[in-house]
Amino acid sequence: MKKSLKETKGITLIALVITIVVLLILAGVTIATLTGENRNIESSTKC
Repeated sequence: MKKSLKETKGITLIALVITIVVLLILAGVTIATLTGENRNIESSTKC
């Protein structure tokens, strides 16, 4: 029983780290888009 409890905590920690990394990547893309560093969006809005 103790083994399965430790394995569950490890999997939960890994899932938490992966979730945080994905959220940071999405935040970075959103900030880059909002600040105008994405040239494709700027050029498409000028038409």
